[in-house]
Amino acid sequence: MKSCIIKLAILFVAIITCDPANSQTYQQKGQLVTDSILFNTLVSQYVQSIDQADTVLGSKVWSHTDEVSFINPRGNEYGWDGVKNIYKFFGDNFAARKLSFFDLKFADYGNVAWLEFHWVFDATIKMNNSPVQTRGRETQIWRKVNSEWRLVHVHYSGMPVTDQGQGF
Repeated sequence: MKSCIIKLAILFVAIITCDPANSQTYQQKGQLVTDSILFNTLVSQYVQSIDQADTVLGSKVWSHTDEVSFINPRGNEYGWDGVKNIYKFFGDNFAARKLSFFDLKFADYGNVAWLEFHWVFDATIKMNNSPVQTRGRETQIWRKVNSEWRLVHVHYSGMPVTDQGQGF
């Protein structure tokens, strides 16, 4: 029952945040869906895998090809085995995790799409049980693999800096 409620909530958020003027229609697993709903759903699945630090969920989102890459402030990971290190880091270091995304933008090129969004990450650090919040932005590249969208690249960073002498 809880799983059904979560899925309905994700669908509701996807519907109210979609941009119909920028939508196309797709056949995905036998259903017609607009690309804005589809991409919101894909990012929601990615977010769920991060929130749960779950490589089983992550493996359903990510491609398992060598081209996979994940660039983040701590370094770079390559291939699915490398990306699993990100899940391990989140699981090992945070007792609770809540990643939220907003302002999703996308460009769809048929078999490849790029997505861009802002995020807020609320967590509890395991070591001292203290809360932490970070904010940033993320670019994702998705590719159709066997007619299903799979994540092949993530690049995330902090929010823009605009003070004198910063951001270059």
